[in-house]
Amino acid sequence: MTPLLEFHRVTRSFGGGLLERDRVVALDDFSLTIDAERPSITAIVGESGSGKTTLARLLLGFIAPSAGSVQYRGRDLHALSRSERRAFRREVQAIFQDPYGVYNPFYRVDHVLTTPVARFGLAASRSEGRALIEDALHAVGLRPEEILGRFPHQLSGGQRQRVMVARALLLRPRLIVADEPVSMVDASLRATILASLQQLHRERGISIIYITHDLATAYQVADNVVVLYRARVAEAGDVELVVKSPRHPYTQLLIASIPRATTERDWFVEERGDATSEAPRGGCNFAPRCPAAMPVCATAPPPMFRTERDRATACYQYRDREVLAADALGELLIEPS
Repeated sequence: MTPLLEFHRVTRSFGGGLLERDRVVALDDFSLTIDAERPSITAIVGESGSGKTTLARLLLGFIAPSAGSVQYRGRDLHALSRSERRAFRREVQAIFQDPYGVYNPFYRVDHVLTTPVARFGLAASRSEGRALIEDALHAVGLRPEEILGRFPHQLSGGQRQRVMVARALLLRPRLIVADEPVSMVDASLRATILASLQQLHRERGISIIYITHDLATAYQVADNVVVLYRARVAEAGDVELVVKSPRHPYTQLLIASIPRATTERDWFVEERGDATSEAPRGGCNFAPRCPAAMPVCATAPPPMFRTERDRATACYQYRDREVLAADALGELLIEPS
């Protein structure tokens, strides 16, 4: 079966002149597969500068890869016909970090909901369109009579974000790319929005790419997780394995930084450097900060070692394990447990 969306060894870089001195690699040799028939929730986790936003823009077709390919149903995403691109825009929807920035403050909230109904011909009449919109609002826990007819500033941040989830739902997508969707709302609304995404996945068979810096919420919602560090995958696999028993020193560091309701820390990683330390040219990106760094880490970036059936780790500590093929990461994340 042809995947819905597939990244095959994608690299994206920015800048660089004749000698490429200013070239910045934002995503490096990344593979991912979104299965059309087996919906899943995959979390992409990493700190600022790890490549998360670049990945989201590539997923949505906003930018093209510098190397490798992004394919939609077996076709190069940037060589689609007009009708194929329309199908892609309907099947792959986005929810962004800032719910207010999406709205035009001069239009009522209804505008962001009626526009896709009209543009994609989702309803044969105004009343049918209204019914679709009300169903979508109910699906994300909103009451239409409290939302429709109001301006964006009259809604809370959580309400605005859930309206955007409802907008995506109107098009009956196969995939929702949620880029930091709860980072600008408070804790109580965060739980509500994440619960809405889980419900859409469970009841409507929608796959979700959940992009976040927060490993705790990734654990809450995802089936599997990809941990990025400075454009490369550090660790990936089943979320239970990665969070409860992290293998990569960077993942261990992320786990250790999660606030606890106690003064004790049950995981601790001693850092050798800091986030601004320069990585060795051609070596492991995390080596300057890694307490387990060894000479080989400075010679070449580590491949993905298959540390368990449902998890792979890019760390030379596991060099006695099977090396995962460079383009096999996507398959690892959709294998049945």
